[in-house]
Amino acid sequence: MRTLAEENAQLCVYHRGEKVVDLWASTTNDPNFGPDSLVNVFSSGKSLEAIAMASLVDRGLLSYGTTVTEVWPEYQPGGKDQTLIADVMRHEAGLATFDTAIDVDDLLPANLKANRLGRIIENQQQRFRSLETGRREYHAMTRGWIANEIFRRADPAGRTIGEYLRDDISGPLDADVILGLDDQQLQRVSNILPLSIWRHILASFRPKIFGRKVLHNFLQLMARVLKILLAARRRGADRTAPIRGMRGINFFNDNRMRRGETPSANIHASARGLARIAAMMAAGGRLGSVECLSKSAWNALHKDPEPATMGGALPTRFTQGGVDQFLPCTGDTHWFTRAFNDGREGFYGWMGLGGSVFQWHPESDTGFAFVPTSLHVLDLLNERGKLLQAAVLACVTEQSAQ
Repeated sequence: MRTLAEENAQLCVYHRGEKVVDLWASTTNDPNFGPDSLVNVFSSGKSLEAIAMASLVDRGLLSYGTTVTEVWPEYQPGGKDQTLIADVMRHEAGLATFDTAIDVDDLLPANLKANRLGRIIENQQQRFRSLETGRREYHAMTRGWIANEIFRRADPAGRTIGEYLRDDISGPLDADVILGLDDQQLQRVSNILPLSIWRHILASFRPKIFGRKVLHNFLQLMARVLKILLAARRRGADRTAPIRGMRGINFFNDNRMRRGETPSANIHASARGLARIAAMMAAGGRLGSVECLSKSAWNALHKDPEPATMGGALPTRFTQGGVDQFLPCTGDTHWFTRAFNDGREGFYGWMGLGGSVFQWHPESDTGFAFVPTSLHVLDLLNERGKLLQAAVLACVTEQSAQ
């Protein structure tokens, strides 16, 4: 497998409850990077917020068919009164963006509990860009903010998702997966480093046989990028930054951002930590003696995957619990759908901007985590990580055949 443009990266895989792959490397010999370094995994955190919401279902505190207003009556204004928990988790809440930028300090747990973010969400107007292309639109950051407000209201202790992960997931599983870093944890973080868009495009012109450092050639890359951009143009673009003062991806390297809770885009983890949680999910909610979800709650999280094109471009199958299901493709499947699914068929979960992948494969009892610091933002379907998933699936299949 050829080496792509990387800075630092971690890869960890569990199979049948045992760690079978545990790799990490730094192409720059970074002395501060190792197997337990913490890295922002961006939207891979969406699967962790899905686990948090499933824990509420497990405890009988809500169901996916519950309206948000049953837990949070003040959510009602703006046409949001009929929104179900499942709608939020499937990116169908009609709140993909807010009409105002929030302050980064509003994301600190104490300020969340003072309802500073909650009041902003309560006043939002539900809107769907184009019902012709469906209700599903990527709530890139907002799904986690909404879910966190629901969670802290439904949780008897009034905890945030970050506090739940610490108490009920990361702690019991001994897994380095953290939402809202403290001073000590901040010392273990490796910055994310976006690969320049122009560098990515220039690199795509190099033939593969001459050591191209990005996955796709120029034509393949443009086909993927244009499909997403044209869909975004058709549905309109919002210019309001989600967080006040946010200027590009490097904003996420700011310690003020790292201390706050944006479950959908700001969880810091190691591949080792994510893979342990993925192993728990692959095994049905339990790893060793630690049960994080009952079998019934695990089943509910994975129930009713509904196919829909997200944002007019991306073919998804989100379950009612908010994780995507990846399926084998038939011969006549559109190339874009194949690019998204082939190599990760049978996995559930999601992935993060520019690189990270956090998914589990129940049929083979395999948990997978890839965590890079170099973000290939134009690799829109995280196919760089998918190469590793495909290799893992091939090994598992070969072992099963023996």
